[in-house]
Amino acid sequence: MAKKSKDIQYYEAVGRRKEAVARVRLYLVGKDKTATINGVKVKQGEILVNKKPFSEVFSLPSQKIRCLTPLKITKSDDRFAVSILTRGGGTNGQIDALVLGLARAIEKANREEYRPILKKEGLLARDARIRERRKVGTGGKARRAKQSPKR
Repeated sequence: MAKKSKDIQYYEAVGRRKEAVARVRLYLVGKDKTATINGVKVKQGEILVNKKPFSEVFSLPSQKIRCLTPLKITKSDDRFAVSILTRGGGTNGQIDALVLGLARAIEKANREEYRPILKKEGLLARDARIRERRKVGTGGKARRAKQSPKR
């Protein structure tokens, strides 16, 4: 759990799904309602994904809704300036990693209040399904057996 002190600048958490990893930081905004992220001034409620605006990276409405679920259900969408770094995997894997990372970071911000809400929605659970490794003698796939001759 995060310490309740004045020198905390952000809450950080990592989310993973398949091959994707997302590092999420929730920055506390100052009195001027901005936070400085990597030398860039960011307004309260603004989200950066890989140093780009959120809407530029995830443009579909369904992606936006899925990504912002942890912020919406905890009513924290305008409380923080958010910085997210994602890499690996595809778009859906990155979105799922991002959601888990956001949920974990929000939980660190206020565990007693937000944990039951996030847990009930199933947002704190890690989806452990990953790609199965390739086996020897299977012709390039994990489970496919080589074709045997018929005669």
